[in-house]
Amino acid sequence: MVIKALEAADALAADGISAEIVDPRTLVPLDLDTILGSVGRTGRLVVVDECHRSCGVGAEISALVAEFAFDALRAPIKRVATLDVPIPFSPPLEAFVEPTTMKILDAVRSLLD
Repeated sequence: MVIKALEAADALAADGISAEIVDPRTLVPLDLDTILGSVGRTGRLVVVDECHRSCGVGAEISALVAEFAFDALRAPIKRVATLDVPIPFSPPLEAFVEPTTMKILDAVRSLLD
């Protein structure tokens, strides 16, 4: 997912939009201070996660940011995650349900409107 996020950041930079990417390397312990620091600087959060949207890591990170940095948010939290369906066997269908660079771009741009 980091590659897709970096691709999205490059595309945003071409449009004059600066994106800060935080890639927590571990979930336990989770570097919450770095995540909260980023939200404090940007006022926004787009969580990109290969897990399903419900009950995944992205949902937990979103909940933690809402709990500890709600006042810093200038826009709603957006999650770009795998749809809540079984992963299809077909590669085109699998690509449809997973996060893509375009879905990340759409989420970021929706926070800037």
